[in-house]
Amino acid sequence: MSLDRTSRENLVRALAESVIQHADELTSLDQAIGDGDHGLNMKRGFEAVLATLPGLADKSLPEMLKSIGMTLVMKVGGASGPLVGTFFMELGKALPELPTRAEFVAATDMAINAVKARGRSEAGQKTLLDVLVPVQAVLAAGGDARAIALEAVQAADRTTPMLAIRGRASFLGERSIGHMDPGSRSTSLLIGAAVKVLEFEARS
Repeated sequence: MSLDRTSRENLVRALAESVIQHADELTSLDQAIGDGDHGLNMKRGFEAVLATLPGLADKSLPEMLKSIGMTLVMKVGGASGPLVGTFFMELGKALPELPTRAEFVAATDMAINAVKARGRSEAGQKTLLDVLVPVQAVLAAGGDARAIALEAVQAADRTTPMLAIRGRASFLGERSIGHMDPGSRSTSLLIGAAVKVLEFEARS
């Protein structure tokens, strides 16, 4: 996977805009089972990421991802900043500059394990891992961009009937059932934005 400078900038903009444009939706989801600040926090974080362009895109892909992660950790409040930021930072650390698909699969696996450790959580507990883990499985199985994006959407939907075991929503107990996890939704948006850009770049 090779991304030139323009492609890296397109990727950053797509990631940021996917969250910023859905900030109100993410806020509504979080108002139901959390503090109600997920949309605002994520928007603030990705606005801060956008503010580092165009210089951010001058970096190599691994360094760019690490920088995005550090910005999110510093700027996004709540649990989401450390978790999403950790994913980006660890992905950047694990990736070579020009990764093959196999190397990308291995790097995402390492990044997901870092998120699990940071959040002391596993898939099935109504968190962003309920999107990351199944999407990783599709990626590892050789799924194309469309299959990955579809799994991200469906995985977020599958959090709706789940009982929250980790995070703020877990305080609600059974009242958390029937509401989509906001962190899963924002993660699905980021994945959808990323694969759309990467698919386009692969074709061009």
